[in-house]
Amino acid sequence: MDREAAKNRILKLRELINDYRYHYHVLDESTMSEAAADSLKHELSKLEELYPDLITTDSPTQRVAGKPLDKFEKVTHERRMISLSDVFSEEEVREWVSRNYKLVKSNTKFEFFTDIKMDGLAMSLHYKNGVLEKAVTRGDGLVGEDVTMNVRTIENIPLKLRGENIPETVEARGEVVIFKDDFKKLNEEQEKRGEKPFANPRNLAAGTIRQLDPKIAASRPLRFMAYDLVTPVEETHKKSYERLRNFGFQTSKQDKVFENIEDVFREIKRLGETRESLPFGTDGMVIKINDRKIYDELGIVGKTPRAAVAFKYPAEESTTKVKDIVIQIGRTGAATPVAIFDPVEVAGSTVKHATLHNADEIARLDLRIGDTVIIYKAGDIIPQVKEVLKTLRPENSEPFSYEKALKEQYPDLEFERPENEVVYRVKGLNSDLILKRSIEYYASKPALNIEGLGEKNVVALVDSKLVNSISDLYKLKESDVASLERFAELSAKNLIEAINATKSAPLAKFITALGIRHVGAQTAVSLANHFGSIEALKDATEDDLLEINDIGKVVAESILAYFSDEDNLRQLEELKELGMNPTFEDPNKLPLNGKSYIITGTLKSMGREEAEDKLREKGAAITSSVTKTTTALIAGEKPGKGKTTKAEKLGIPTISEEDFLKLL
Repeated sequence: MDREAAKNRILKLRELINDYRYHYHVLDESTMSEAAADSLKHELSKLEELYPDLITTDSPTQRVAGKPLDKFEKVTHERRMISLSDVFSEEEVREWVSRNYKLVKSNTKFEFFTDIKMDGLAMSLHYKNGVLEKAVTRGDGLVGEDVTMNVRTIENIPLKLRGENIPETVEARGEVVIFKDDFKKLNEEQEKRGEKPFANPRNLAAGTIRQLDPKIAASRPLRFMAYDLVTPVEETHKKSYERLRNFGFQTSKQDKVFENIEDVFREIKRLGETRESLPFGTDGMVIKINDRKIYDELGIVGKTPRAAVAFKYPAEESTTKVKDIVIQIGRTGAATPVAIFDPVEVAGSTVKHATLHNADEIARLDLRIGDTVIIYKAGDIIPQVKEVLKTLRPENSEPFSYEKALKEQYPDLEFERPENEVVYRVKGLNSDLILKRSIEYYASKPALNIEGLGEKNVVALVDSKLVNSISDLYKLKESDVASLERFAELSAKNLIEAINATKSAPLAKFITALGIRHVGAQTAVSLANHFGSIEALKDATEDDLLEINDIGKVVAESILAYFSDEDNLRQLEELKELGMNPTFEDPNKLPLNGKSYIITGTLKSMGREEAEDKLREKGAAITSSVTKTTTALIAGEKPGKGKTTKAEKLGIPTISEEDFLKLL
């Protein structure tokens, strides 16, 4: 092939390769296979080797060129690279809008342009006659560094702009990022080589651009996502984005225009719910006044423009203080430590506690009560302690003693730590035994009172592996139960009906049935009356619990520990999915609300537990001793002399069983 034919072929190859790159990166569509595109690039490279005088800086082969640099040259930005003010609530956004309206003519109507805020390295690209001339980092906003050699290696950056009538100078700004999937693959490769994985995409992108050898940048999956066209100036930000895409730049495709701020808030919510599914990392949404003339006229305050803000979504990490460390006994007998925090917002929800896993993890962190810690959500779901800020540690703090805490919190239990294990367990108990006891209590009279689910039947169900958790009770089928030796067809049917009837049990009964340590029937009533739902109780803080008169620190810690346990939370969620929907009646509407009773002696008509339940159903409180606040003493046969004497002394009326039944 002679030089003229090679020249024509080279021009056509470049055009075809650039068109493929534009469709692939900007339009998210493929005009040919990657293998075919690679073949064209290979042919172009061979032709340029034959005719090196035909090589130009905008050729796709020239993304990686030159030797490593000794340093980066400083470059003064022609127009300052600004940062945006952060806002964290709708109220702050409204205040921003209000401030700007005060600075413009009274008849001005703002239109709002929005886009996702990408988490990357800000970059300015300069083109001369349509060809990439220079790439400059933000730096301090006034002066950046020339990183052209590295930026040229980024595949989705056009080395030559698309279209006709390209202005003599073009400046496009955006973020250099690494997509989440690319980052994951990169770390998998690092681990295969036995090398330390990279910390996060943003730091890796920034660190890569600052490498003096462009071959390192070429080896990593960097992308440039454009967000502003500085020159030429368009009428609106929306038109700037459209022209950026026409030039061949990739954008987030999340840009929109809204005529009122209420629609902007709906977009904030939508992006907040969907941002995790986006291919790139983001921590917020940019809101700008769309009109570029108004935007520029409003000017800059300090380092930020008046006409734009960045709405930041809730932080993925935050700091808080450790108020306490409590230990929860799980369904396998394992003793799991839980840190109780001052409530703090992390990734969109309030975090009040986090599992510490085991004693070794506490020792590794050197975590102490009173410490200030950094917390985050593992997998955006489970709160974890990342680091202890030891410089903020109180002077009088003491190392946490796990065994001492076990003795203080569970004085009636013995624990052991088997050899080569990190977990302390209740001595003498195995998971099946704990499960049997928890189901027996769940079905007992003080709890849900499931007829037919006594000790022997519970043993039969667990040993047969039909029931491996409390929630499995609600999955039982008559045929499965009837196949067991202890159950005839009729008793199997009755048992299933009795279990299903508990799905709408009173909330207090359900709380009792959970078997939370230190939470008996009366405390369960207090909790139900105070919170009104299991969801509200689950989200309660220590301060919320301590507001209730008959709940002290020990009981509060026990409740917090229960609702910190992942197994317990999973079980509650599964029970809900299976139809468990405890009912709650406002105690203020019950006839015996605010009244307090104590029962002594034997009742002929019912057992004491049943009598107490009936009183609680009417809104009454049950106490164990006579006090000045007792409404009445209910006396059956052979009443306790101590209680009757004290009632008489305090002027508390004593009523008979007959009067009690009338009361009900």
